[in-house]
Amino acid sequence: MSMSNTTENAVLKAVLQGTDPSWRAGATQYLALFTADPGEAGSVSAEAAYTGYARVALTKSSAWTDGGSTFTNAALIQFGACTALSAAITHFAVVDTSSGAVGMLVSGALSATLTVSQGIQPQFSAGAISIGAD
Repeated sequence: MSMSNTTENAVLKAVLQGTDPSWRAGATQYLALFTADPGEAGSVSAEAAYTGYARVALTKSSAWTDGGSTFTNAALIQFGACTALSAAITHFAVVDTSSGAVGMLVSGALSATLTVSQGIQPQFSAGAISIGAD
């Protein structure tokens, strides 16, 4: 798991200069899936593109369980079912927009590649996604 360069800079500005990041006040963030590591630059070029895919909206106040140094998803997260094409999902990211260009907050690798094909609906049970400050 890593914070994007944008998030790292925003956190430093918040701590050292008292500047609020633009994404802090919003009540919603989005979970995105990727076929390769989006990297700290936050590239969406490898975002999943199977037919039926869309980023999933998460309510910040209730989406994550605080486990001390690690946060996990508090409830089941379900993506749209694949209706055509296929993808090998390897990474996830928490982003600030529902589509298009993003401010990527954090990203990480899945514990195993998730192969998505027609009729498969990617989902993550509560506690399956873990984000920590390494």
